[in-house]
Amino acid sequence: MAPIPGSGLAKGLAVTLRTMTKKTVTAQYPDVQPELPPRTRGVIALFEENCTVCMLCARECPDWCIYIDSHKETVPPAAPGGRERSRNVLDRFAIDFSLCMYCGICIEVCPFDALFWTPEFEYAETDIHELTHERDKLREWMWTVPAPPALDPGAEEPKEIAAARKTADKLAAEQTAKAEAAQAEAAQAEAAQAARDETAPAGRTQAPRSDSAPGEQAVPSGEPEPPATPPSGPKEGQS
Repeated sequence: MAPIPGSGLAKGLAVTLRTMTKKTVTAQYPDVQPELPPRTRGVIALFEENCTVCMLCARECPDWCIYIDSHKETVPPAAPGGRERSRNVLDRFAIDFSLCMYCGICIEVCPFDALFWTPEFEYAETDIHELTHERDKLREWMWTVPAPPALDPGAEEPKEIAAARKTADKLAAEQTAKAEAAQAEAAQAEAAQAARDETAPAGRTQAPRSDSAPGEQAVPSGEPEPPATPPSGPKEGQS
């Protein structure tokens, strides 16, 4: 079917009329900051503690705008008789944002989550050389990194959280078992003490009588009283 002559002009005029009837909204920037989407690509932040100087981000960068310097240090053995190990120590981590095209490849290839997107975009400079941000400046951008989005209700729990939860549950179970064992030992000790108290002689557990005359020794109850002293008198064969 052939298009109706003038239909394109009518559609364009309709769009113009709809726009003319809407209220004009002016963004009061920079007095009012814009509401950016959560996945805004502003500047790249560095979490230095996670960086292992693997150089993957620098090798995969299409613009070669990441500069990394490091040196190796010898780590003493953790236990006596062990071997010394060597580790890489980060000396410099810089990104030249005058060359960066914000592709995000460096963030995706980082195996240890050392690079993050931050929505900050106000870092214009009058000198192009100042757009090379060193690791101290990249570390400051970490405080502006938004929290990760919540998982879907049916999504699986991340492996890191599952492993941490499993370890915490194991430690809690061990502590509970130790507490129950200590309570059982205490109960057994109390039962054994009670059994010893029941089998002990009754006379050994009662206090002496307090109504005895002065000079007389109280005889515990349950024991036979000593025989009375016979009256003194002449013995046989005595006159």
